[in-house]
Amino acid sequence: MKPRLWLLLLLAAPIAAARAEEPIPLYETRTEHDGHGIGKFFMGREIAHVMGHQAADWLERPQREDEERTDLLVEALELREGEAVADIGCGSGFISRKIARKIGKTGVIHGVEIQQEMLDLLMKRMAHFKIETVRPVLGTNTDPKLPPGSCDTMIMVDVYHEFDFPFEMIRNMLSGLKTGGRMVFVEYRKEDPAVPIKEVHKMSEVQVKKEMTAHPQLAYVETIGTLPRQHMIVFRKK
Repeated sequence: MKPRLWLLLLLAAPIAAARAEEPIPLYETRTEHDGHGIGKFFMGREIAHVMGHQAADWLERPQREDEERTDLLVEALELREGEAVADIGCGSGFISRKIARKIGKTGVIHGVEIQQEMLDLLMKRMAHFKIETVRPVLGTNTDPKLPPGSCDTMIMVDVYHEFDFPFEMIRNMLSGLKTGGRMVFVEYRKEDPAVPIKEVHKMSEVQVKKEMTAHPQLAYVETIGTLPRQHMIVFRKK
């Protein structure tokens, strides 16, 4: 082999190693499955049905703060003034408006949804609270449609387990995340049978870590267990 070609191959090796490694098979379909799931499985986990915009009132239920302590969630993120945050699956903006207080007027929140009805509701809520830093983004079930390298933090609150195409979605989310940026999964703890949520709408820490092994660009950082029902599983983009 010519010396120059050998050098090029060595330089290319780290780049190739960082690319997403598609599991084989990527997805499975099973006829016997949980009635609250879609019968489609990713790395052994059944994907849950997406919550439609018709149920958006549940996101704004009065008892949510006591049940989930979203104040502790936002504090644990340690957001900085001026940070660019993507709230993936933002719904009516319950979390977005709490984040807005932390990042200030120089920050920006990309509120990503795949339902235009949710985005319409999001912007009505932001207008009501006089929040001007939230930008609505209509994504797809495979792509959040975010500008490359635009986000310091991406957060998914009780959302990831509903992704129809989790592998493709995370791969495209990584494109919108800055190097060193965080990707945060907030999921109801499957390890705890006392958490009163349907099983397919829970995720274990082990399962989240397992699924992220398909994306070598992500490095596990920590799991924050201060919330009453959920855990926060944090990764960084290498």
